[in-house]
Amino acid sequence: MNGRATARDGQSNAILQKRTKAFALRVIRLVERLPKSKTADVLGKQLLRSGTSVGANYRSACRARSPAEFCSKMGIVEEEADESGYWMELLADSEIVKAHLLQDLLQESGEIVAMAVASIRTARRNEPE
Repeated sequence: MNGRATARDGQSNAILQKRTKAFALRVIRLVERLPKSKTADVLGKQLLRSGTSVGANYRSACRARSPAEFCSKMGIVEEEADESGYWMELLADSEIVKAHLLQDLLQESGEIVAMAVASIRTARRNEPE
């Protein structure tokens, strides 16, 4: 992206790629196990869309051609991970899924949001002026 990539950057990228893909797979399994109702179907489709988008957009960010493009893609990662958390909160608050069953997945969505925000801040700080 900027010619200053390090081995540590590559390790961080690989770790986050694995985590975002694992997040997507966990979301898929959750949605497949939701009860069959109109509400669960609607919330499940929204969660499936946002939860699988996180990893896809992170992979796209890793191939960014500029710091601005990287920040844009990571902004999408942040938004989709946060949105995934929202849909999971609705599943719990509506008592479609027991809240304690979503706790770990909700925590992971929050951690992905935090990592995306930190990555954006770092990329902006390292941008040439």
